[in-house]
Amino acid sequence: MIEELLPESVVAVENYGDDGAEGTTLYPEEQALLTRAVEKRRREFTTVRGCARRAMEKLGVAPAPILPGERGAPQWPAGLIGSMTHCDGYSAAALARATDLASLGIDAEPHLALPDGVLDAVALPTEVDRLAGLAARIPEVHWDRLLFSAKESVYKAWYPLTAKWLDFSEADIDILVDPGAGGRALTGRLRAALLVPGPLVGGERVGLFDGRWTVQRGLVATVVTVPHA
Repeated sequence: MIEELLPESVVAVENYGDDGAEGTTLYPEEQALLTRAVEKRRREFTTVRGCARRAMEKLGVAPAPILPGERGAPQWPAGLIGSMTHCDGYSAAALARATDLASLGIDAEPHLALPDGVLDAVALPTEVDRLAGLAARIPEVHWDRLLFSAKESVYKAWYPLTAKWLDFSEADIDILVDPGAGGRALTGRLRAALLVPGPLVGGERVGLFDGRWTVQRGLVATVVTVPHA
């Protein structure tokens, strides 16, 4: 699912269901992070790292521990960039060589309406207006959840380039539907206009992040990729 949204330079590995933790051995330094974790957290943590290590193997990189850095961002082996996501019944990791992309972010969410009050906390008035238009056209999609996922992917792509927090209100995201999209999967593009000074990539200031989205198999998935200047 996520692999379909990403450029060819990115390797993605996904796991559906709750059995992905089986067969994945954590490194001692990863295990140390879970001493007080509940079983659900342990399984999600393990499953998504299993996805990431299989992605490393596909890139010809020796498997390595993946530890959270500041603000929880995963620390990748030298020469790699990547992103991970997990929700109930689904985990994924996407990796690329740092020479191929400047940054990337992925996110997956259950295709359900956001809890009451969350949209007001994360969406700009311009975004709310556009979501209303989308809902009028395609009411079967939970556009509020899709926007939330897109904001998460934007942040995951932003943080490795800046090491700074990005508030939900600091990116204005436009969601576009692919012509003819429908059937078992809806797909489209997203464009995020950064409302604060963007990161420097190759000496150039980036003010827009582009990405893709899909709704299928009971999930919403979004990706953002930042190319080199």
